[in-house]
Amino acid sequence: MNHDIILKRFEEPDELREFEKGRFEVIHFDGMTIGRATYNPGWKWSVDVSPLSGTDFCEVEHLGMVLEGHATCAFKDGEVYTLGPGDLFYIGPEPHDSWVVGDEKYVSLHFQGADKYAD
Repeated sequence: MNHDIILKRFEEPDELREFEKGRFEVIHFDGMTIGRATYNPGWKWSVDVSPLSGTDFCEVEHLGMVLEGHATCAFKDGEVYTLGPGDLFYIGPEPHDSWVVGDEKYVSLHFQGADKYAD
Protein backbone atom coordinates (compact mmCIF):
# COMPACT_ATOMS: atom_id res chain seq x y z
CA MET A 1 0.00 0.00 0.00
CA ASN A 2 1.30 3.47 -0.88
CA HIS A 3 0.52 6.29 1.55
CA ASP A 4 0.83 9.94 0.59
CA ILE A 5 2.15 11.71 3.68
CA ILE A 6 4.30 14.77 4.33
CA LEU A 7 5.52 15.56 7.83
CA LYS A 8 6.96 18.95 8.73
CA ARG A 9 7.72 20.80 11.98
CA PHE A 10 7.88 24.49 12.86
CA GLU A 11 11.27 23.80 14.48
CA GLU A 12 12.55 23.32 10.90
CA PRO A 13 10.39 25.75 8.89
CA ASP A 14 10.50 26.22 5.13
CA GLU A 15 10.89 29.97 5.77
CA LEU A 16 11.74 32.02 8.84
CA ARG A 17 10.77 35.68 8.98
CA GLU A 18 12.45 37.35 11.95
CA PHE A 19 11.86 40.84 13.25
CA GLU A 20 12.40 42.80 16.43
CA LYS A 21 10.74 40.97 19.36
CA GLY A 22 9.35 38.13 17.28
CA ARG A 23 9.42 35.64 14.46
CA PHE A 24 7.07 34.02 11.97
CA GLU A 25 7.82 30.46 10.91
CA VAL A 26 6.30 29.30 7.61
CA ILE A 27 5.49 25.79 6.41
CA HIS A 28 4.49 25.19 2.77
CA PHE A 29 2.30 22.35 1.63
CA ASP A 30 1.00 21.96 -1.91
CA GLY A 31 -1.69 24.65 -2.12
CA MET A 32 -1.49 25.73 1.54
CA THR A 33 0.83 27.84 3.69
CA ILE A 34 0.68 27.68 7.49
CA GLY A 35 2.49 30.03 9.85
CA ARG A 36 3.37 30.12 13.52
CA ALA A 37 3.75 33.56 15.06
CA THR A 38 5.79 33.97 18.25
CA TYR A 39 5.87 37.48 19.72
CA ASN A 40 7.68 38.53 22.88
CA PRO A 41 6.30 41.00 25.44
CA GLY A 42 6.52 44.53 24.07
CA TRP A 43 5.98 43.43 20.43
CA LYS A 44 3.75 45.71 18.38
CA TRP A 45 2.95 45.23 14.69
CA SER A 46 3.10 48.95 13.77
CA VAL A 47 6.58 49.19 15.33
CA ASP A 48 8.21 45.80 14.70
CA VAL A 49 6.69 44.58 11.41
CA SER A 50 5.52 47.76 9.64
CA PRO A 51 9.05 48.67 8.42
CA LEU A 52 9.31 45.23 6.75
CA SER A 53 5.87 45.34 5.11
CA GLY A 54 5.95 48.96 3.93
CA THR A 55 2.46 49.70 5.32
CA ASP A 56 1.48 51.57 8.49
CA PHE A 57 -0.87 48.78 9.61
CA CYS A 58 -1.31 45.10 8.85
CA GLU A 59 -3.53 44.57 5.78
CA VAL A 60 -3.32 40.76 5.71
CA GLU A 61 -6.42 38.62 6.16
CA HIS A 62 -5.92 36.11 9.00
CA LEU A 63 -7.55 32.87 10.04
CA GLY A 64 -5.86 31.28 13.02
CA MET A 65 -5.78 29.99 16.56
CA VAL A 66 -4.08 31.32 19.69
CA LEU A 67 -1.89 28.77 21.48
CA GLU A 68 -0.30 30.91 24.23
CA GLY A 69 -0.50 34.41 25.67
CA HIS A 70 -2.69 37.36 24.73
CA ALA A 71 -2.63 39.94 21.95
CA THR A 72 -4.94 42.59 20.56
CA CYS A 73 -6.42 43.34 17.19
CA ALA A 74 -7.05 47.08 17.01
CA PHE A 75 -8.82 48.87 14.16
CA LYS A 76 -8.56 52.53 13.15
CA ASP A 77 -12.10 53.22 14.40
CA GLY A 78 -10.98 52.45 17.97
CA GLU A 79 -12.42 48.93 18.26
CA VAL A 80 -9.95 46.69 20.12
CA TYR A 81 -10.33 42.93 20.57
CA THR A 82 -8.19 40.77 22.84
CA LEU A 83 -7.29 37.25 21.71
CA GLY A 84 -6.31 34.52 24.18
CA PRO A 85 -5.42 30.82 24.35
CA GLY A 86 -7.91 28.60 22.55
CA ASP A 87 -9.46 31.46 20.55
CA LEU A 88 -9.99 30.78 16.86
CA PHE A 89 -9.91 34.07 14.98
CA TYR A 90 -10.75 35.57 11.62
CA ILE A 91 -9.51 39.10 10.96
CA GLY A 92 -10.38 40.71 7.64
CA PRO A 93 -7.89 42.60 5.43
CA GLU A 94 -8.91 46.06 6.64
CA PRO A 95 -5.92 47.86 8.22
CA HIS A 96 -5.34 46.84 11.84
CA ASP A 97 -2.61 46.97 14.47
CA SER A 98 -1.75 44.35 17.05
CA TRP A 99 0.37 44.09 20.18
CA VAL A 100 1.20 41.61 22.93
CA VAL A 101 -0.78 42.09 26.13
CA GLY A 102 1.01 41.39 29.41
CA ASP A 103 4.43 39.92 30.11
CA GLU A 104 4.02 36.47 28.48
CA LYS A 105 4.97 35.60 24.92
CA TYR A 106 2.13 35.22 22.42
CA VAL A 107 2.01 32.23 20.04
CA SER A 108 -0.58 31.63 17.33
CA LEU A 109 -1.06 29.46 14.24
CA HIS A 110 -2.13 31.09 10.96
CA PHE A 111 -4.02 28.99 8.41
CA GLN A 112 -4.83 31.89 6.09
CA GLY A 113 -2.64 34.89 5.28
CA ALA A 114 0.65 33.22 6.27
CA ASP A 115 1.98 33.44 2.71
CA LYS A 116 1.76 37.28 2.78
CA TYR A 117 2.56 38.04 6.43
CA ALA A 118 5.79 40.02 7.10
CA ASP A 119 6.96 39.16 3.60
